Amino acid sequence: MHHPRMDLSGYVAGLVVSVQEIPKKDKLKHLSVNVGLAEPVAIVTNASNVGTRTVGCVVVIATVGALLRDGTKVAKGVVGGVPSHGMLCDAPMLGWVGGGAGTAVLLPESYNPGDQCPASKPRMENGGGEDSGGAATPGVGKSTGPGVDSLFEKKLTKEEKKAAVAAKRAAKKSAAKAEGDDAGPEEGDEE
Repeated sequence: MHHPRMDLSGYVAGLVVSVQEIPKKDKLKHLSVNVGLAEPVAIVTNASNVGTRTVGCVVVIATVGALLRDGTKVAKGVVGGVPSHGMLCDAPMLGWVGGGAGTAVLLPESYNPGDQCPASKPRMENGGGEDSGGAATPGVGKSTGPGVDSLFEKKLTKEEKKAAVAAKRAAKKSAAKAEGDDAGPEEGDEE
């Protein structure tokens, strides 16, 4: 059944502030999302492409009171033992073409928390180059793997990128030094 254009008045852009695993609930994640209110809202999701790399990404949230396609309203609830005050949206939920069910849609960074959700899937602004096709539309089937990883990596701030690179370099140096210390005496003994 094809629905007329959906009322998206309760659907807003949300900036993901934090993502935490819910203990003993494999696929559930507890998010803190800035939707333009005084305090971030708690959202529980099982979206396949949500993880720690989603922090700093802009997603679409169906807020409490928003009307779903089936006519029901989003309500506060408890999911996996954690309070949830809205829903993360996938493309089918929004009536968008492109993007699979169970995959959280992402908005360009130009959307601010609380901005009205667009009526159709926007083009990702920083998705230029070879990643734009695959990374921006990973949605058919499962959305895991390099395309999704690279999409989330682009959303890191400059400071986060610098910290990640510094951490990788430090880890490599300490690993190389540890290997070097272990290997040094053995090489000497063999000669």
